[in-house]
Amino acid sequence: MMGGMGLLFILFWIVVIAAVVLIVRWLTTPNEQGKILPIESPLDILKKRYAKGEIDSGTFEKMQQDLAASERKR
Repeated sequence: MMGGMGLLFILFWIVVIAAVVLIVRWLTTPNEQGKILPIESPLDILKKRYAKGEIDSGTFEKMQQDLAASERKR
């Protein structure tokens, strides 16, 4: 009788630890697809703003030149 209780006690803790590990993994998943989101470059952000119509072509060209100049300085 006591041997069976010890086995149940060990089994109980194995289940609890496994549940905690699964919950932590589920909570730390970066996004729905399980992929880490890529970091956008400043040029990518600029292109999106232009595509959305937030900036005009003159502003886009000026900002693109500024970004290129800052890249050359590095």
